[in-house]
Amino acid sequence: MKKVIAIIIIVLIVYVAGSVFVSYNYLAVNEFSVDTGKCGEPITAVVISDLHDHEFGADNQRLAEKIEEIQPDLILMDGDMLNEASEDALVLLELIGQLKDTAPVYYALGNHELGYMENGHPELTGELEAAGAVVLDKTYVDIEVNGNKVRIGGMYDYAFGLNGNNDASAAPSDTLSFLQEFQDTDSLKIMLAHRPDSFIFGDASKVWDVDLVVSGHNHGGQVVIPFLGGLYGGDQGWFPEYIHGMYQKDKIRMFVTSGLGTHQEKLPRFNNPPEIAVLTIQ
Repeated sequence: MKKVIAIIIIVLIVYVAGSVFVSYNYLAVNEFSVDTGKCGEPITAVVISDLHDHEFGADNQRLAEKIEEIQPDLILMDGDMLNEASEDALVLLELIGQLKDTAPVYYALGNHELGYMENGHPELTGELEAAGAVVLDKTYVDIEVNGNKVRIGGMYDYAFGLNGNNDASAAPSDTLSFLQEFQDTDSLKIMLAHRPDSFIFGDASKVWDVDLVVSGHNHGGQVVIPFLGGLYGGDQGWFPEYIHGMYQKDKIRMFVTSGLGTHQEKLPRFNNPPEIAVLTIQ
């Protein structure tokens, strides 16, 4: 009996160690699609987030090559690509430099970018733009992709106010004015919002006219438990709903990627391979 128990323990240890290793080193390319009713020709977007300064091969060559193989129309970087305590942004800037010739790169800030800038690196936005990314921070751009008119915006803030009811109408004035201007178009409207929390609480998903919100932040729940799903998700708490995949909430469609890495969470990524998300927008 003792031998059987010992074998079971060894098998479990090997399984856990192997899954953790895969969750940090194996790049998974996962495909998703969404029908917005606003595209003639489909748009292929690669979505990556939450790299946290991790490297897949020297200078992230493996990551860059896999994305190049996909031949996307757009590359959407959705925040936390470095750490707030990083000494510099070289890992991230090198990656953007490799990807900018594959497809246009649009970049939204996450909490770690904001923390990094507050920690003495206000030059980050300029460095990202010089490397080849279009940085979107309560700003948007109007572009044309495969004959489709597209408006891409980016924001980190909540799309509602912290007034007890999380009412959209109580959002800060600069957020209100940005969202009101952003939604005033017939183009396909894509919002890069690092936290899915920015649009899932209160009445934000009923008020704001956004065709597709693209998020990351929660690392797919960090620890993915078989048959139960992701363990934890920021403001959503334990066993969160909006952590990985395509969702419909009221009139907003939302895509959430499980991201590429992790920072200093109490538990390692588990059963949760780093994700390159290929999003076909129809």
